[in-house]
Amino acid sequence: MQKGRNDNHPKKGASIKVQPIRSLDAIRAIKANLSNQPRNLCLFTLGINTAYRANEIVSLTVGQVAPLNAGDLLDVKQSKTKEYRSTAVNKVTVDAIQNWLTCHPLANDPNAPLFLSQRRRYQALTVEGVNHLVKHWCYNAGLQGNYGSHTLRKTWGYHQRITNHTSVALLMKAFGHATEAQTLEYLCILPFEVRDLYCTLEL
Repeated sequence: MQKGRNDNHPKKGASIKVQPIRSLDAIRAIKANLSNQPRNLCLFTLGINTAYRANEIVSLTVGQVAPLNAGDLLDVKQSKTKEYRSTAVNKVTVDAIQNWLTCHPLANDPNAPLFLSQRRRYQALTVEGVNHLVKHWCYNAGLQGNYGSHTLRKTWGYHQRITNHTSVALLMKAFGHATEAQTLEYLCILPFEVRDLYCTLEL
């Protein structure tokens, strides 16, 4: 992707929704592309394995995640409700965190941002930075459409519903949505769910 060019960004004034990454092969491709970028691999892995918003993820500190083991709870203050929400971290997320901490320049400072900006020395990565990175990763994986920082959170929910068959009611609670319809629309899967009503039952 050329510098200054954003092929996965809608035109000014457009109202295209940010998409989840629906393909498991695309997720594997992005991870492979990030295999030599421990910070970015950690960011991507954590993002698609939790329901945290990008601004909540970039607020994380080294001290919050360094002691975590698989199955432990990570408490993060939600940006919208200002309440704390716990998420259990899985093994792939813990492995990605520990891999990044082995080369994190401030790994011994518990108050240091987990995700450091490469442009602003020793300061936290911004949501705008995450947005740019996700678009770049998706573009390099050959994905077409609109992707951004919210893609990570949506990808977790999409695969919880489609791949893991998690109930919409549970996902609604995880996302803090008011209705199940809102959750289905948010995850961009409502048309798929309705279509399957007609295709999975033959009377």
